[in-house]
Amino acid sequence: MFVQIIQAKVKDADGVRNAMEAWTSEVGPKAQGWLGTTAGITSDGQLVAVARFESEEIAMKNSDSPEQSKWWENFSQNLDGEASFFNSSGVSLSGAGGSDTAGFVQVMQGKVHDIEKAKALDARMEQEMPNKRPDVIGSLTAYQDDGTFYSVIYFTSMEEARQGEKEMSENPPPEMEEWGQLMQGEMKFHDLEEPVLASP
Repeated sequence: MFVQIIQAKVKDADGVRNAMEAWTSEVGPKAQGWLGTTAGITSDGQLVAVARFESEEIAMKNSDSPEQSKWWENFSQNLDGEASFFNSSGVSLSGAGGSDTAGFVQVMQGKVHDIEKAKALDARMEQEMPNKRPDVIGSLTAYQDDGTFYSVIYFTSMEEARQGEKEMSENPPPEMEEWGQLMQGEMKFHDLEEPVLASP
């Protein structure tokens, strides 16, 4: 799987939402290898969009298509400044992975010292997640070679996610301390309270 994550400051929220709906109905059905998209606008006006494709080659081919170029030209007019792009083929899935049934999505952005240790820790936590966090439907984590990563977590609802966070903070599992030791710097959190979720 290949993942592209787009971040940008939003100038026109309604314009962004309308453009995303247009992509889903007009461009997405023609995009080869497209697996799904998760997008939303945070409370501080940041767009975070996560597009999943079968491979990087297919994603780049779609990116160069006339339909995509025309759509991006219109879409980018709703942004305040340039968008940033994060591309990765180093993707790990847990649970249902990307889900169109989520009521709330949280995107975590950070950097780790050791990718392999981080992936192994993810795998250990996945075994316990169904019992400890039934509010988590699934997740995906995309890494770049320098340890930079985005983790996209799909929850049943924001209310249940907040309750789960509270319970975990009161009784943190040992893996949380290990995560802290792997991290370089602070983690950033992007909450998509009204996520746009689409797939073929």
